[in-house]
Amino acid sequence: MNATSESIAARLAAQGGMQRLPTPKAELFQLRGFCPDDLCTELIALIDADRRPSTIADDNGDAYFRTSETCDLAAHLSAVERIETMLTQLSSLDPAYGEPLQGQRYAEGQEFKPHTDYFTPGGRDFQKFCTLSGNRTWTFMIYLNDVAAGGATRFRMLDKTFQPEAGKLLCWNNRLPGGGVNAATLHHGMKVRKGVKYVITKWYREKPWRG
Repeated sequence: MNATSESIAARLAAQGGMQRLPTPKAELFQLRGFCPDDLCTELIALIDADRRPSTIADDNGDAYFRTSETCDLAAHLSAVERIETMLTQLSSLDPAYGEPLQGQRYAEGQEFKPHTDYFTPGGRDFQKFCTLSGNRTWTFMIYLNDVAAGGATRFRMLDKTFQPEAGKLLCWNNRLPGGGVNAATLHHGMKVRKGVKYVITKWYREKPWRG
C-alpha cells in the first residue's frame, strides 16, 4: 500500500532544509542541494547519450508546445539506482508506484508551455495513459545544472517561479485533498535564454506502475 498524501507531505516537511510554499492551494516543496554534483554530472551524461524529441499527451496541435528532448533512464544503471533510492528515502513513496525515471534537456529557446503533469479526466488520451496505473499523484523534479539565463519553472496560479539550480529538488502533489486533480499545479518550463538546462523527473501513480 502506498503512503497517504498527508503522510508524504508531513515526511517531506520534516526533512532538514526542506521549504514548503506557503499557500493553501497546493502541496509544493523545494529542497536545495538534494542531488550531489557527481550524480548530477552522471545523469547529464546519460541524458545526452540517449535523448529524443519530447512528446505530450492530448496533443493540442501546437508544434512548439514542448520543444525539449527526453531520455528514458534505464532502471539498472548505477546513477539511476542511486537517485531512485534517495527519492524513496526522502518521500516514503512505494517505488512500485513510480514511473521509470525520465530526463529532459532544454537547449536555448526550448520550453514546455504551461501544462499539468496529471492526465486530464475526460481528455482524449486519459484512458490510454490511466487505465492500468491510474493518474499521476506526486511529481519529483531535480535540476541537474545551473542555467546561464532563463529556464525557470513558473507556477502562475501559485504566483511562484523557481530558478534552475544544480541539485535542487522541486516536488508537488498533483491532487487535491479529496483525490481530484489540482489545476493550481499548472506550470511552465520557461524558455532557456542562454545555455542548456537538464532536469530529471519522477512521477508516481495511484496504482502500481504497469507500463
